Amino acid sequence: MKVIQELVAYFDRRGKLGRAEIRKLLERGHLASDAPQNMLLLAEPAGSNYYFRLTGHNEGPLWGTDVYTGDSSLAMAAVHAGLVKPGESAVVRVTSVAPPADFKGSSRHGVQSHDFGRYGSAYTLALV
Repeated sequence: MKVIQELVAYFDRRGKLGRAEIRKLLERGHLASDAPQNMLLLAEPAGSNYYFRLTGHNEGPLWGTDVYTGDSSLAMAAVHAGLVKPGESAVVRVTSVAPPADFKGSSRHGVQSHDFGRYGSAYTLALV
């Protein structure tokens, strides 16, 4: 699945895949895999996109707002970002980004994230 994710990310970065093509890949089960706990093993290089099926929850480690540390829970970040509710499932696009100088925590959608200083990897989320 990682090879497929990398190929899709390659074409996505170059503007060769539109939302319709991505939706077709998702519907056929060729694109989204089950989400890992966090992005520690997939956070490089910045700009990489991954498509994951996840179910939101409101427990686990979470640092940042809109941009989350690589070790933050994907399922909890999705709830914090307002993409899903706890117990609700969806397909999300996770984008590895260059980490900011520091991560600011906040309370959103019933989930509390925390402040953190410099961290080696980061990601953002978007609903597909």
